[in-house]
Amino acid sequence: MKKKIVAFGEIVWDILPNGKVLGGTPSNLVFRCNLLGEEGHLLSRVGDDELGYAAIEELKKLNISDRNVQMDFEFPTGEVQVTFDENGESRYKVKEDVAFDHIEFSPEALKLARQANCLFFGLLPQRYGLSKNTIRELINESPDSLHFFDLKLFEHFFDVQVVTQLLKCADVVRIKEKEIEFLAEQLKIASDSTEDFLKKVAEQYNVDLVIVTLGKNGVKAFHRKEGLLFDPGYVVNMVDNVGSGMAFSAGFLHYSLNGNSLIDSLRFGNAAGALNTTMRGATGFFNKKDVLQFMKKTKQYS
Repeated sequence: MKKKIVAFGEIVWDILPNGKVLGGTPSNLVFRCNLLGEEGHLLSRVGDDELGYAAIEELKKLNISDRNVQMDFEFPTGEVQVTFDENGESRYKVKEDVAFDHIEFSPEALKLARQANCLFFGLLPQRYGLSKNTIRELINESPDSLHFFDLKLFEHFFDVQVVTQLLKCADVVRIKEKEIEFLAEQLKIASDSTEDFLKKVAEQYNVDLVIVTLGKNGVKAFHRKEGLLFDPGYVVNMVDNVGSGMAFSAGFLHYSLNGNSLIDSLRFGNAAGALNTTMRGATGFFNKKDVLQFMKKTKQYS
């Protein structure tokens, strides 16, 4: 039976110098979960505007249901202005007070969360009161769901209280390696290594599993019962890393929710994330068979 994975949060248009691309961590996760054979559901909100209707059409093209995408008649669809500096590094300016900041706690959302095998949430939709309160209610009302907190940082929004509250609600937390130093400082966690940091986050916030994705170097994790785990990176010709974090998360959830061991789940997620980097963007097509073939044929760093 397919596992029900509900992703709560933003739908945004990334406005690039050469055009616009639909973005948002939750939609990328749902897209990848569906391709791996699960039942992904997007819980979000767009504005009653041109970008909102364009987003709905784009979701349909990606075979992502818009059934739980709310329509906002006051606030506009989310936008991210993307520019590049002289070194080619991207800079993001996220429009404030937009539709995804106002996701309502509805009977439909409550039913969806209660039926979910996993409720996935991130940091960006916690900027304003309505969405922030909605996700807390959904977490409280879904005690039997796996609560997965994707702790991806955004330059324009970080609130220690919000992060602390979400950590205390989470069963699984994913962190990017390059953000550990900032998080350790903000959360006042003194650690002398990545492994020590993961262990202290798990113990301090009562999180079952803390994962750090290491880019080309693979993935490390600390589980409160199984201890430290590691799977090395794959030797690939990277095109870009857009969506690789969500490919990892979708792969991990696909294996974990179907009863596979923790290390096998991390390995499959790691491979899915690596395979994603060999394609452009977050929505390149691959399925479970493709990931398994990639694992057999592709060398890992020793």
